[in-house]
Amino acid sequence: MGSLDEFVPEDHLVRQLDEFISWDFIYDICDPLYSDIGTSRVDPVVLFKLMFINIIFGYHSMRRTCEEVKVNIAYR
Repeated sequence: MGSLDEFVPEDHLVRQLDEFISWDFIYDICDPLYSDIGTSRVDPVVLFKLMFINIIFGYHSMRRTCEEVKVNIAYR
């Protein structure tokens, strides 16, 4: 049994996005928006990637996007 990475085609759009976009800038933008106390935060990069998947693949609903991410290996 191989890794999950082997199941996603090399030319898949999510691979291309990950190759050309450095997501690190999001931490600098979002850090001032989070408190140091309270519950732990959801990784802001994950939230932005969910938004990209929502828009690019046309799900038109974050609830539907979250359901698609659960079953589509490429999005993980």
